[in-house]
Amino acid sequence: MLDSLGAKVWDPDKYVIVTDHYVPARDPDSRQILRFTRDWVKDAGLRNFHDEQGICHVVLPERGHLRPGMLVVGGDSHSTTGGAFGAYMFGIGATEMLGVLVTGEIWLKVPQTIAIEWQGRFGDGVVAKDVMLFLCGRLGMDGGQYQAVEFSGDAIGALPMQERMTLTNMAAELGGQAGLIAPDETTRAYLNGAGVTLDEDLSAWRTDEGAPLLARHVFAAADLVPQVAAPHSPANAAAVDACAGQEIDTAYIGGCTGAKLEDLRMAARILKGRRIQPGKRLLVAPASLKDQRAAQAEGTLGALADAGAQLLPLGCGACAGYGEWRFGERERVISSTARNFKGRMGALSSLVWLASPYTVAASAVTGRITDPRDLLGARP
Repeated sequence: MLDSLGAKVWDPDKYVIVTDHYVPARDPDSRQILRFTRDWVKDAGLRNFHDEQGICHVVLPERGHLRPGMLVVGGDSHSTTGGAFGAYMFGIGATEMLGVLVTGEIWLKVPQTIAIEWQGRFGDGVVAKDVMLFLCGRLGMDGGQYQAVEFSGDAIGALPMQERMTLTNMAAELGGQAGLIAPDETTRAYLNGAGVTLDEDLSAWRTDEGAPLLARHVFAAADLVPQVAAPHSPANAAAVDACAGQEIDTAYIGGCTGAKLEDLRMAARILKGRRIQPGKRLLVAPASLKDQRAAQAEGTLGALADAGAQLLPLGCGACAGYGEWRFGERERVISSTARNFKGRMGALSSLVWLASPYTVAASAVTGRITDPRDLLGARP
């Protein structure tokens, strides 16, 4: 399309390219896609290229490309992840991206804000994935009304950055245009570690007191229990007890929502000193090379391997329906990914339940969907 217009990239320094959906190359089509991408990046003079380093939504912040107050667009619906850092980030299609590549501009209707506040503290074994599945079940997949969904409250402020990323990532499942969390000292520390110098006052990057809102929802964090979404929609979410006992064939920890370092640590906490149920599979596809190396260095990957987990290549993998690890006919899977639409991750007859890494790991141990608090000794 650029060639047909005789156009050039507006500013090569303003774009980031990450290979994640078609890695590692496994057939002629994926090899051609990756070869084309690498050649185009070189020809266009783009300097910010991260090749086979992990999933773009995780690689982007860990490589220091985001900061509070930025307006960012991405070529994937889960680009909403960037809102965890106080950036307004959302996904667009290929034709719209062409306009951004050529002009550096986009038309955007200023959205209204839907505020979602979580008061108090979450219980042990209850995490950001449970929050988002609960919201999808309570508000529906159009609950965000293609507006800005802002997460706040003491429970949100206590979360580490990668847990915040899960919230804003799944704002897409909630139907929001963007997910937002006001930046704070946790944000500053993470970005400083990623090489971003943040000396500014961050207090301006938040919704003004008394600003008009489209809607406001307030929840008590202590009341939330682990959630599971039944096939074939995140909106089919309910408390884990509603699905407890359902036999599974495979447990899958992967994707930008469910295989970051914090997610791998959750799984390892469950699995340390335990083994997965004989005859079952636990597949682990880390979200980024950086997180994989950190998990290896600290012993997290070792705990997963000792429990019988199989380590898969980096990338979107089964979550995007790519690769040899797609799920088979009538295969029953519990997954830490963001979506479980019919046929998305494999055969049309496969069944995928969504849950947190805690719940996925606990289910791998028992062979059935299991409340992770039973293995953590955290039942109230």
